[in-house]
Amino acid sequence: MTTQSRRPVMHDVAALAGVSHQTVSRVLNDHPNVSAETRERVVAAMRQLNYRPNSFARGLVTRRSHRIGVLSFDSRMFGPGSTLRAIERAARAKGFGVAVAGMSDHAGGGVDEAMEALYAQAVDGIIVIAPNEAAVRALGVLPKSVPVVALEAEYRPDQPMVCVDQLEGARLATRHLLGLGHETVWHVAGPSDWREAQLRVEGWRTALEEASARTPRTLRGDWSPRSGYRAGSELAGRDDVTAVFAANDQMALGVLHALAEHGRRVPEDVSVVGFDDIPEAEFFLPALTTVRQDFDEVGRRGLDLLLDNLGALAEDHRERVMIAPEFVVRRSTAPAPTRNRRTR
Repeated sequence: MTTQSRRPVMHDVAALAGVSHQTVSRVLNDHPNVSAETRERVVAAMRQLNYRPNSFARGLVTRRSHRIGVLSFDSRMFGPGSTLRAIERAARAKGFGVAVAGMSDHAGGGVDEAMEALYAQAVDGIIVIAPNEAAVRALGVLPKSVPVVALEAEYRPDQPMVCVDQLEGARLATRHLLGLGHETVWHVAGPSDWREAQLRVEGWRTALEEASARTPRTLRGDWSPRSGYRAGSELAGRDDVTAVFAANDQMALGVLHALAEHGRRVPEDVSVVGFDDIPEAEFFLPALTTVRQDFDEVGRRGLDLLLDNLGALAEDHRERVMIAPEFVVRRSTAPAPTRNRRTR
């Protein structure tokens, strides 16, 4: 039996030349910030491997496949997964197919392989679901000939982008709790390398400063209920905690569970707010007050913006779209308890 060797990809060129795959991409796109010596090494490696960049990267503007590429980070998570499904629905409605490729790890690994897979399917443009810093770094290595739109993250002023206003969502959550008479609001934050988590911390802190309220230290989670449970267990032991804003609903679920285990009643003793409005949120005990993100709108507007950049649609060529969040009040929040009830 004979075996056919696989076609070399950008990662192979990078390894042979002793450079990063970003450098290979810059050489392919004739980026000026590459030294002559490095450029020669990369070109020599391409020749040695017989590496041929997909013709799509050079000829995108001359042909159309009616297929959109999506570069996604961990679509198992609620936000990226919901956005991906919204893109697929919007694309079908406009007669476009969707090809999906994912980065292989939390550090953004596998970007070059993912891009090769999208190129092989001759996609007309790429939507990057970029909620964390590793994902957004991938935007810097994409060929400039490829129309790209980023979703879910506000990073670079020059990058076409669609996202929900995370700052405003966090402000809404914090102001709601302060408006109920709570002296301050504790925050269970998401991972520090996620731009959404950074913006929610910023919005929470801004709302506290605007109200001249004390700013407690943040407790850091990883979006999981378990991390929320750990934070909730710590908060449950403090008599001065009457209000908690968790950066997503899953962590809020962990907080609710920990408070219940420690005999702290929600909302009589502690009010809790989440973020996302996952389908299960209204069935938590108690039903969760939260910030709703319209992922269908994010997906639809993101696709429209990409098609605008392709020239397929010519309505208004919006470059940066910020979608307002919606605040949903349920039974997990209530007026602050009196001091006697808090200290008994």
